[in-house]
Amino acid sequence: MAKTKIKNKRFIATSLVIALLIIAVLGLINYDIQKSANSNNQDIQVISSNSDFLENIQLSENTVVMKVPAIDEAGKGTTADLIVELKPGTGKTLVDIDSLLFWADTQQSIRVAKNVAQETTGKSLSNYDIVYKIYANASIIGGPSAGSALTIATIAVIENKKPKSEVMITGSINRDGSLGPVGDIIEKAKASKEAGATIFLVPLLQSREVIYETSEHCEKFGMAEICTTETKPKKVDIKNETGVDIIEVENIQEAENYFF
Repeated sequence: MAKTKIKNKRFIATSLVIALLIIAVLGLINYDIQKSANSNNQDIQVISSNSDFLENIQLSENTVVMKVPAIDEAGKGTTADLIVELKPGTGKTLVDIDSLLFWADTQQSIRVAKNVAQETTGKSLSNYDIVYKIYANASIIGGPSAGSALTIATIAVIENKKPKSEVMITGSINRDGSLGPVGDIIEKAKASKEAGATIFLVPLLQSREVIYETSEHCEKFGMAEICTTETKPKKVDIKNETGVDIIEVENIQEAENYFF
């Protein structure tokens, strides 16, 4: 009987030790995850247009402003003002995203755009802070499609150049500087023309778009009427549809030739 009690006490003590070890290990894992997440977020700092910090920012001469095509919450084409400022600092990236939805995709686009711009110009931003601000009349859907415009604006501010206002661009940006495909080209092209653009740059193979038209056909069978919906694809030439000159570009280097 005494041996059984001793064994039970040893079992309980061992179980408690194991439980404490598991809790300690889980705590360390959680700490490492949080530390890693915080470290990953340190390269981009979010600022608000209502914050005191942003109010204290004075636009310097080394500032680029350009129009960016976008899609609003209703799925309609619109444009936003992209402002990029470069000033002496410690390599921070500051972003105002008050009117932007789907921030995660845009955050990654900013990160890639900054890296591509540094590689393209051969200049490091480690001794500079760069501020990105996106202003729109309505909430716009962010995402990878602004990557090419972000890259052009970053290159412009690094090299102190002014992008041509009559040129606009859409397309995601890849790490090698190539442009990736995006959606809603027609809506963005229409918005670009309304904003004064005469040239709209798009990724390869996206100067034409396929839209789908639906029609309903009904037939009577005795006392019943049966209706079916048919969907037909239609290839649309975006230049003819919107009246703006659509030019396909493969990479950011080709796009530079039209902007500068």
